[in-house]
Amino acid sequence: MSHSPLLNLPGPPQDLLDDVDAGIARARDVVADFDPDLVVTFAPDHYNGFFYKVMPPFCIGLEADGVGDYGTYAGALPVAKDLAAQCADAVLDAGVDVAVSASMDVDHGTVQPLEKLFGSATSRPVIPIFVNAVAEPLGPLHRCRVLGSAVGEYLATLGRRVLILGSGGLSHSPPVPTLATAAPAQLQRIVHGQPMTVEQRRARQAQVIEAARLFAGGASDLQPLNPAWDQRFLGIVDSGHLADLDRWSNTFVTREGGSSAQEIRTWVAAFAALATAGPYQTTVRYYRQADELIAGFAIRTAVPIR
Repeated sequence: MSHSPLLNLPGPPQDLLDDVDAGIARARDVVADFDPDLVVTFAPDHYNGFFYKVMPPFCIGLEADGVGDYGTYAGALPVAKDLAAQCADAVLDAGVDVAVSASMDVDHGTVQPLEKLFGSATSRPVIPIFVNAVAEPLGPLHRCRVLGSAVGEYLATLGRRVLILGSGGLSHSPPVPTLATAAPAQLQRIVHGQPMTVEQRRARQAQVIEAARLFAGGASDLQPLNPAWDQRFLGIVDSGHLADLDRWSNTFVTREGGSSAQEIRTWVAAFAALATAGPYQTTVRYYRQADELIAGFAIRTAVPIR
């Protein structure tokens, strides 16, 4: 499912929020019926837990804390530490270079879907897996599929009811700083992880709200959403032909979907993990071209056919 800080901020019209909430409610019903005893999350970060001082492509958290950005939960997550460590070993044995963190910080990209689906970020044991989708340079997309497959092969050995969760927007280009564009103060944050003050967080929230207002009103220079590209991606996901995405270059994803469309990497990893159990079928299918959220907002639930 997608995430958005604007779901917890003033600005988006109520009819949009109601529509998104209805889509999430359908997914929540699926999750409640499944009643998982372990949740594995593939999620990006927005310079709240991972910084250019050291930027791994993938990282598995042995312990994790929510940073509490945009009104999400702040505090320790119930990480299944032993299972997370075993998962890291299995992924490395499978030939995928993954880092581990004994003190991972995660932001709304990880926490918001947990809260939306369970009502609380701490209701189930979790294995948090960071997938870099913002900080260039980025590896090829097919490595995310290989990562997901390695995780899925490990999960199949557990004999547990595991919910695999991918968290990311489709086409969107929110105002996120880069090494090439960041002002000096922003560089201190995205490189060294300098903590934001309460005032700075409030200012950032105000900037996000204003950026969304301008974007929805057609007065922004941010790259437009691309619903046709979003549907093309979702069609591949629905078909299960994930290897078709191996041909998508990073340049193509950014050109068609925008600077933050690389968050589809979390979807690729999640569905690749599920696909290790065999062919799957998607059940809940939701999509909204949500200019007021600066995002192509999508939700998919899926289960193995067998």
